[in-house]
Amino acid sequence: MENEKRERRAKVLYGILIGLVAAILIVSISIGITAGVWNSVDKKLYAKYGFEKYEADSRGDRIYFLNTPGADAMIIESDGHFAMVDAAEDSQNPRGFASLELKGYEEYVLSELKRIAGDENGKVTLDFVVGTHAHSDHLGGFDTVILDEDVTVKKAYVKKYNPDIINLIERNTWDNQEVFDEMIAACNKRGVEVVHDIPTESFKLGSLNITLLNGDYKTDVVHMGENANSLVTLVERNGVKALLTGDLNNFYGDETEVAKEVGKIDLLKVGHHGHIGSTNFSFVKKIRPELSIVTQYEKKVYFMVREALRDVKCPIYGAGDHNGIVAEFKDYGFELYTGLSD
Repeated sequence: MENEKRERRAKVLYGILIGLVAAILIVSISIGITAGVWNSVDKKLYAKYGFEKYEADSRGDRIYFLNTPGADAMIIESDGHFAMVDAAEDSQNPRGFASLELKGYEEYVLSELKRIAGDENGKVTLDFVVGTHAHSDHLGGFDTVILDEDVTVKKAYVKKYNPDIINLIERNTWDNQEVFDEMIAACNKRGVEVVHDIPTESFKLGSLNITLLNGDYKTDVVHMGENANSLVTLVERNGVKALLTGDLNNFYGDETEVAKEVGKIDLLKVGHHGHIGSTNFSFVKKIRPELSIVTQYEKKVYFMVREALRDVKCPIYGAGDHNGIVAEFKDYGFELYTGLSD
């Protein structure tokens, strides 16, 4: 009797195993077929935007996506005014964790900033900087930028960091508090005005309208992770819109709320470098971007993010693949330039 029970259990387990293997094969084949079908679609989508070579001495209303794969660093220019959203990963490892031994971009970011925004004396003035959230791949380079004697930052928009609502993994293995403290210390040392209470009204940078979104403090959900606090920067000129999403996700409905506020856009900075959890189908359908730029290599974009953007016929361009990308505002949308970095 006992042997019969064991055989029945073995058969059930075997059936479950076979079912799982079959499901994995079906999903894998489906993804493969989908990828094959979409390859031809990709070619048509990508043909829509032909890249011109970036000319270092030219000027315009532009967003510069620096070549910092896996990290965010963007410079905004308009009418001789400049601003910066995030400053990419740094080389520091204050907690000494092996997982934090990451490639630092701080010297590259500073060099590009001076090349793009520097005057005839090599001096840079930034009307403002935005630190989207307290992760080192976004705030890491700010202390280097702010402390440089040739750089003047007038104002820094960054939420206060609240470790009480951060998940266990971040508290135990990341350096959120340290990187936040380093940015604030640099601001205090150089006399930069720090704005923690994020304004809801729009303001100007040259000819561009700037609106900061998701600026409320999250206190009602415990252990959500810092990405849920990510600031979003909407940049507009004459109805043409670019949305710089930081690492915003929709685990707590934040993408849904942002989509309600911005409506259709022209350019999307893909959330969280194209990782799972951001840039979901519902969000993309509401904002319907004409093109998207990811601060990563195109091949590393999560396949569901690809499908969401393909569903609205939106091409994805990786800043890592194009050695940095410049997006210039035009009356009809954006012109793209490649080869930003030397």
